Order: sequence, then C-alpha cells, then structure tokens
Amino acid sequence: MSARTLLDKLWDGHEILRRDDGASLLWVDRHLVHEGSHHAFAKIGERGLPVAQPELTFAVADHYAPTRDRDHLEGDIARMIRTLEDNAARHGLRLFGLRDPRQGIVHVLGPEQGLTLPGLLVNCGDSHTSTHGALGALAFGIGATEVAHVLATQTIWQRRPKRMRLTVTGTLGEGVSAKDVALNWIAKLGADGARGHAIEYAGPVVRGLSMEGRMTLCNLSIEGGARLGLVAPDEVTFEYVKGRPFAPEGAALERAMEDWAALVSDADATFDREEVIDGDEIAPTVTWGTSPEEALPIGASVPDPANLPEGRAARAREALDYMGLTPGRTLEGTPVDQVFIGSCTNGRIEDLRLAAAVLKGRKARVPGLVSPGSALVKKQAEAEGLDRIFTEAGLDWVEAGCSMCVGMNGDLVAPGKRCASSTNRNFKGRQGRGARTHLMSPAMVAAAAVTGALSDVRPLLKGRV
Repeated sequence: MSARTLLDKLWDGHEILRRDDGASLLWVDRHLVHEGSHHAFAKIGERGLPVAQPELTFAVADHYAPTRDRDHLEGDIARMIRTLEDNAARHGLRLFGLRDPRQGIVHVLGPEQGLTLPGLLVNCGDSHTSTHGALGALAFGIGATEVAHVLATQTIWQRRPKRMRLTVTGTLGEGVSAKDVALNWIAKLGADGARGHAIEYAGPVVRGLSMEGRMTLCNLSIEGGARLGLVAPDEVTFEYVKGRPFAPEGAALERAMEDWAALVSDADATFDREEVIDGDEIAPTVTWGTSPEEALPIGASVPDPANLPEGRAARAREALDYMGLTPGRTLEGTPVDQVFIGSCTNGRIEDLRLAAAVLKGRKARVPGLVSPGSALVKKQAEAEGLDRIFTEAGLDWVEAGCSMCVGMNGDLVAPGKRCASSTNRNFKGRQGRGARTHLMSPAMVAAAAVTGALSDVRPLLKGRV
C-alpha cells in the first residue's frame, strides 16, 4: 500500500463505498446535536423515520443555554431548549441538558466526556466541530440536511478534501498561545487560504501544546477556510483520554492506544500543500477588522487602506468604518468597553488559569463576563479558586454555554460597544447588532480588562507563569 497521510488513514477507515463522481459514503461514529438541530429532526419526522443509531447520537444544550437565571426560561430560549429535550426523549438519545452536571458547549463536552476519541468520525451541525480533530479524530461540521441524513442512516456523503500540512517551527514566547498561532496563520494565508483542504498541524510547537491548545488550533481551522483540522495522537492525547467517562478502560484502552499510535502520516506521505510558520516570530495577536484574517501583532498599527491593493482596500475601509478605528493608529491602547472570556475556542480550564494569572490581585477597568466551557470546567475552576480571582477583579462569573460568542442566549455586546473577546468570529453583528469584536487569547482579554484597552499581555504575566 502506498504511503498515506493521517487524513487518508482516517478516511479509508470510514469509507463504505465511493460513487463514480468521487464522493464517499462514510460511517459516522459520533453524532452530536444541539438546539439548532431541530430542522433535521423535523425532516426525519416528516418521513416517519427513527434515529438509526440512537446510542451514537448525543444531544447537548449549549447555543441557547442561558448563563444566568436558568430557572426562569422564556421566549425563544425556552422553546429551543424544550424542543431539544423533546427530540432527545422521543428518539431515546442521551441528553446533556441544562441541569445535567456535565452540561457544556458541545465541543468542550465531547472530548471532556471521552465521547471524542482518536480514529473516530465525529459530526455535528456546527462548523467548529473541527475542534475534535485535536485528538486525531476525523471531525467536521455539517448542514441541516446532512444532519438529517446522519440521524436517519448513521452515514454521510462527503468528498475527500485536499491534504495540507501546516508545520509550526521553533518555540512560542511567554504569553504567546495557540490562539495567537491560529490568528497568525489565518492572517498570513487568508480567511479562504485553506479552502478545500484538511489541515494536519505538525512541528515542535504543535507537539508542545497541551490538548487544550491543540483544540484551540483545530477549532479555528474553519476560520481559515479549511474543512477540518487534525493533530496526530501521541502520549499527550493518550494521557488526556485516560479516565474519561466514555473512554475505554483497562485492556481495551491498551489495545486502543496501540491502534491510535498508528494514526500518523507515513514518513514518505505526500501532501497537496505544505505551509511553514516560525513560532519564534509569533507575538500576541489581535484582530482589527471584521474577519479573523484581519489580525496583527498587538504592537502593530491599524492598516491604512490607501496602502493596500484596491480589492483589499475597499474591504479594509468598510471594516475600519464599522470598527471605528483610525488608520495608522497603534492597536495597543485602543479603549475597550467590555471583555468576554469563554467559548468552544477558549473556555477550557487552561484558558481560565492563564486569564486568572493576569487578573490575580488586580482590578478590571471595564465590565466583563467569564463563562466556562462546561459545568465540569466551572466546578474545577471553583475548586482552584479561579472564580474568586475573576469576581474580585470585578468580572461576572456565570454558567457554562456558548454565551456571548453567539448572542443567542441573552449575553450581548451593545451596539457600538467594543469587546475584547476570546471567541472565534468577529464578523458584523456576531456578538450583537453593531457590536465591535476584537479576537484574542484569554490572557490578552484579561490584559484588556486590567488596562481598559487592547494591551500586550507579556508585561502583565512576568513572574506569574
């Protein structure tokens, strides 16, 4: 057999058949659904179809989950959560509902519970399903019609994406995180730079990342146009998986790890595309526009559209007008109105620890919200005293959910207000109509809270990590 990449090994292991046009019918090992999946349930309901493999489908309340006052649900929020509960009960699905002590954002909960494992194919009706690729799983988001197809058949039709390897060399400096790596490559290649590709992240920087960091990196793959992101499983992965509720145990785990160890690209495998980024050159990064590709090191200045090619200039002028920024002004020192720490990108325990390291013993100059990625992350953070650091700094500590990332659940940025956010998207209106969002790492958000402006976190972290 010819040399294969990690993508090829995962794809071949799930391919049931291939049509003449090249599309593959793939077996789905884990199907994750949430409140937004109601359209798909309605589709199979119209045809009187059951869920084909209910034991492989897991329902999670996250997008509409309120982070406060959960005992008094009203309006669309109440309706969406009730619909999810009804669909789960009707089809016999395991539900991680609002009052489940394991509830959380689907892309935090899946790995946390051991539902996501190396070698599995994971689907969810959410683009950031790419997160799960950090464990060496074939994971990608799907649309409502595809969700219905998976519910009805436990399979999905897909075309194999092209293979891209993104190698991050060198080492990351203090205060530089996986979020900065992701924003860096997206700014370099563009929001469509990886379109049509599956990215395998490689190199010493990637190998040195924790599972939390790898999940952040894979989570943001979609923001650079990729279909999915992958990191080959290794000892870091195996240690993370051990002891998870749905993970194999004992001899079964030992056998599984032997199989997982083979999930690496062969040494002589070829990729359709190779990209290399020098980790030594990456600085804490922040977005200035309305796309994740519009990002620069914190020490840089807002670009002047007059110095850009006409196609890019028009977009930059529009973005700067919406964001209320002046060309040529340094990003550092730009005042913010509020901050948000959380999301499926940066709501894990490591993220909260880094933010707390910045905030400990300091006061926030602006209001803000900290929403852990899951109820278990919240419990662990409280056991470590992180919640007290946040509240003593003046930030609100709330329940787990997508929260201010999507603005579907009552957590919003007011029109015209500027938010330093650890989320994944900054397009117009993402956090509320007229909201101005700057994406950055949780530590950078904490720095913005302390200073009241976009700031370089590195001086604030000295001697603290």
